[in-house]
Amino acid sequence: MSRYQAALLGLGLLLMFLLYVGLPGPPEQTSQLWRGPNITVLAGLTRGHSQIFYREVLPLQQAHRAEVVFLHGKAFNSHIWEQLGTLQLLSKRGYRAVAIDLPGFGNSAPSQEASTEAGRAKLLKQVLRDLEVQNAVLVSPSLSGSYALPFLMRSHHQLRGFVPIAPTSTRNYTKEQFWAVKTPTLIMFGELDHTLARESLQQLHHLPNHSVVKLYKAGHACYLHSPEAFHHALLEFLDHLP
Repeated sequence: MSRYQAALLGLGLLLMFLLYVGLPGPPEQTSQLWRGPNITVLAGLTRGHSQIFYREVLPLQQAHRAEVVFLHGKAFNSHIWEQLGTLQLLSKRGYRAVAIDLPGFGNSAPSQEASTEAGRAKLLKQVLRDLEVQNAVLVSPSLSGSYALPFLMRSHHQLRGFVPIAPTSTRNYTKEQFWAVKTPTLIMFGELDHTLARESLQQLHHLPNHSVVKLYKAGHACYLHSPEAFHHALLEFLDHLP
């Protein structure tokens, strides 16, 4: 091998070494996703076995009174609450705001636990524990009712508030079970949702400590069709929680 070839080989090995040491390592559980003026959105996986993906907006001031956890419907994932500016808005008001991808949606892998009612309640309880949420208000639209309602029935004493938005699975529970839940509840639905909203209202109105907000000219995903009215009603509810 000539000196020229040896020099080229040495240079090649040096470049490979520099590329190797410069490559990023495995992603951490939590990483910065996006930063804007005075807003930081974090994303990562929960530490627990469930490995649920979440988005969280860091509050601009010390969080007060409640931590708001957003679930999502069948056609969405956690990103919808960032797209609508919901996470950022709550952060500006001093609330910790977290949105999660349910198993099999977004960046969360499917979970065997999600196949049963008890498993879904356990999974949600574990996620709140993983994220160290102590003072939760649970926002549950549509499909996510199959997670939120089992959790509500078993662990409502752990919730500061509950915001069902035409959730599924309300028929799985009796009026006596709803009567037993004392959690402050804001029931929200779209004026143009004539199916699931109407069905869920028949059961949810048995909750003893509830108020109802109808968003006009809005369908099933009322928060998407009328975000300003949705945000106003949600903040009014949060600001007046005991």
